[in-house]
Amino acid sequence: MRNILVTNDDGVLAPGLLALVQEMRQLGKVTILAPDRNWSGGGHVKTLDRALRVREFHLEDGTQAFGGDGAPSDCVALATLGYFKEKFDLVVSGINVGANLGHDVTYSGTVTAAMEAVIAGVPGIAVSLEVPEGQVGPIDFHPAAQAARIAVENVIAHGLPAETLLNVNVPFLKAEEIHGFRITRQGLRVYHSRLDERVDPRGRPYYWIGGDAPTGVSESGTDVGALAAGFVSITPLQLDLTAYRAISDLNTWNWNSQPVDLSLPANPAVTVEK
Repeated sequence: MRNILVTNDDGVLAPGLLALVQEMRQLGKVTILAPDRNWSGGGHVKTLDRALRVREFHLEDGTQAFGGDGAPSDCVALATLGYFKEKFDLVVSGINVGANLGHDVTYSGTVTAAMEAVIAGVPGIAVSLEVPEGQVGPIDFHPAAQAARIAVENVIAHGLPAETLLNVNVPFLKAEEIHGFRITRQGLRVYHSRLDERVDPRGRPYYWIGGDAPTGVSESGTDVGALAAGFVSITPLQLDLTAYRAISDLNTWNWNSQPVDLSLPANPAVTVEK
């Protein structure tokens, strides 16, 4: 029987995780270790400056789960390094509330949990559901959970290349309204961030990074375009971030001739008293 680790970044008691767990049970034994609180936007974290603690939880359907006080990537590291005395065949992270498209993957705890799995030598799959800004009321995660199961079934059947994970994004549609799956590349995510500077009651400044929700350029062949067209986006991501196209240009730079003077220029406005 396959051993599947499920994690997320919305917290161990999030309904999206429960929907994913219930679907993954059709494919093997499921073990859960996820953050004990919401960690959205936390990125790829490895906590080294403090101890990590794990507590037992129970999901809404009574399923035993474990919550760690670190990031999603910490939870995957704990699980794969020996917190559980068993090996995992794959790690599935999600279901995230909100799509993770384009450059979102560098911020996303959902995606970076799957990255941590790949670093540990275990196939990783991240699953996110595109939820409209300002959505009110319960969210139906079942279409996304079903899409996740299909993605996992394909990984089980075919495997993944080394250092590769899948980033799965599901449109906010009923199951019968989803047109199918598309293999995509990362699209362009446009951020509308702004800095809000305030002053606390003691006169000290503090800052909020906020702004409007990001938008995307709906280009054919991209994750953004697939969701806009009503398809599930499957984007293979790799851990090798080398910009290979830049290597030839960088090799033309002056690296090996006379040493470059790296000292700071003198400031004529500054005088030194002796």
